Amino acid sequence: QVQLVESGGGLVQAGGSLRLSCAASGRDFSRYAMGWFRQSAGKERDFVAAMSGNGGTKYTANSMKDRFTISRDNANNVVYLQMNNLKPEDTAIYYCAAGSGGSSLSSYAYWGHGTQVTVSS
Repeated sequence: QVQLVESGGGLVQAGGSLRLSCAASGRDFSRYAMGWFRQSAGKERDFVAAMSGNGGTKYTANSMKDRFTISRDNANNVVYLQMNNLKPEDTAIYYCAAGSGGSSLSSYAYWGHGTQVTVSS
């Protein structure tokens, strides 16, 4: 069992940056791939980025790969999402998830409650 709590969201102007954190409790954090997803109002939840358990493999959605970076600290059971040059269309609730990895929602068994990111123009 893994519990996930996101933090770091907020209101930022276009062009600004935010770093989201996801703190995990439970056992064997490094065994899980970690992912970030986001969901805008009225839309489906979309893949943002993912990283393997040991941090050796990571991938980011093409539309965000030049601006968003995923990282993790297995010693402290935390995964991060650094977001730069934010745009109004990045406004969404951002969720972290733990599971087997990949870009599919069904690959992740554990989810946080999300953190709101709002980008003003």
